[in-house]
Amino acid sequence: MHFVDVLLTALTQIRANKLRSFFTLLGIIVSVAFLVAVIAIIQGMNAYVKENVANAMIGSNTFQIRRLPINLGLIEDEEWRRMQRRPKITHADAAAVREAVPGAEAISITSGWPTPQSDLVWRERTLGDVLIFGVSPEHQIVQDYRFSSGVPLNEIDVRQRRHVVVIGADVAKKLFEGVEPVGREVRIRGELFTIVGSVAAKGRVLGQSFDGFVMMPITTFESMYGLRQTTTISVKMSNALDVAPAMRAAEEAMRLAHRLRPTAAPDFSIDTADALIAFWKQLTSLLFAIVPAMVAIGIVVGGIVIMNIMLMSVKERTHEIGLRKSVGATRRDIGRQFLAEATMLATIGGAMGTMSGWAFAGLIAAASPLPARVTTWSVLLALALGAGVGVLFGVYPASRAARLDPINALRAE
Repeated sequence: MHFVDVLLTALTQIRANKLRSFFTLLGIIVSVAFLVAVIAIIQGMNAYVKENVANAMIGSNTFQIRRLPINLGLIEDEEWRRMQRRPKITHADAAAVREAVPGAEAISITSGWPTPQSDLVWRERTLGDVLIFGVSPEHQIVQDYRFSSGVPLNEIDVRQRRHVVVIGADVAKKLFEGVEPVGREVRIRGELFTIVGSVAAKGRVLGQSFDGFVMMPITTFESMYGLRQTTTISVKMSNALDVAPAMRAAEEAMRLAHRLRPTAAPDFSIDTADALIAFWKQLTSLLFAIVPAMVAIGIVVGGIVIMNIMLMSVKERTHEIGLRKSVGATRRDIGRQFLAEATMLATIGGAMGTMSGWAFAGLIAAASPLPARVTTWSVLLALALGAGVGVLFGVYPASRAARLDPINALRAE
């Protein structure tokens, strides 16, 4: 038989038993759909973190000097205990970095974890649990803030510890709906602050708003809340090529400021947006390790079902096999026919699973903040997986069919 005839015959057999074929493929469809959907969500999240979250949290062309690194979740207990003994980042450290990196576009110092939350009170209105940040004026440049009204914080505000604040777009909208916020006074922990500026909306990332905050001068913040455990120095360069040399200069300045010997390990961390991306990819790699095991279980079950159905098909078509052999069909022809049916059956299941997974990923992306990106390699992997199951679990039934004795087969009813 020609190859095309083999495929057409296999397709005819599948169409003749549509319902049985569908339930035979159900395990493969579900497993492949799960594989495609999970990979699409993970790939989408990786791209989303790279394109949006990293720059939103750290800033473009920016690196940070921190007491503790970003990837805390992947640090051993002993290393964590050593890090706990590190000194806090101070204003003196920021001054040393400014002197070492004169070409920086902006160098800011920002309050870190734990970030305090407070109620904002204006007249009879109260907005609860607003994030309070202490910043130097350069922070507004590092984060590329645009102002919808008013002016940014300035150096005089920091030096004189003024009770002035800049608010995010969410605070302006919820607390001052229909009212210009600039010039109004709000209470934070019972103290009066004058609003000098309102930042334009930066949007939401994974459903989390970046606009629900209040910024005050870092000196005013520290007089109210104290020095944070993870006060951060951010250095913004004009272009990406300047980041690496500036990081080396900043590291040298920090080592001198902390009086570290040349052979001593640094008691601070320097991170870029790439560190956050790498940390995220390390987390998602754990999912990639778990997903294959879960998919393999479904695939094996689906393959066993296909093998059993094909064995039943061999029994049902024993007379047909005898007739084919009596008119000249060889063992190879018979084996190829049943192997083609099993492979086509599994490939159709893989294709249906791929389309289902694609649709499911799109549904998740539409109904939730989780992004999803179906990649070409995941589609090809799903189709290859389906075809591979058909070949693997179709060999035994095909071999059984090919070995049937034609005389006994013709006697079968």
